[in-house]
Amino acid sequence: MSPRTPINLPSSMRFQTGVDVLQAELASERASTLGRMGRAVETALAELRAHTGPAAEREPLLAAASAAVWYYFIQREVCGALNHRDAIAHYAIPDDVLARLGRDHRAGGGVAGLTAAAWRKA
Repeated sequence: MSPRTPINLPSSMRFQTGVDVLQAELASERASTLGRMGRAVETALAELRAHTGPAAEREPLLAAASAAVWYYFIQREVCGALNHRDAIAHYAIPDDVLARLGRDHRAGGGVAGLTAAAWRKA
């Protein structure tokens, strides 16, 4: 006996093929990941805003916030949202965080793992 879609489901929820089921699962995962990334942005920005110590201690918080925002923007683009103005306004992302987007803080300050000199050659 093969599994069947229940008859009482609305037509918008019925999956016609295995591809439809897969696409629905992928959309669900994309949305779930976007939610996790959004919570990470909120946490990182809250920690940055709460910091009142020396500037040297703020640098890692700034790096973490810019990385969280960068990953969130990438996930938004995966979900089809290419304009980030509404997200910038919603989270009130500071300019110093936006100025660092895409910067790989682990690799000497380059973009996407490249130093400035290597980035110019790429």
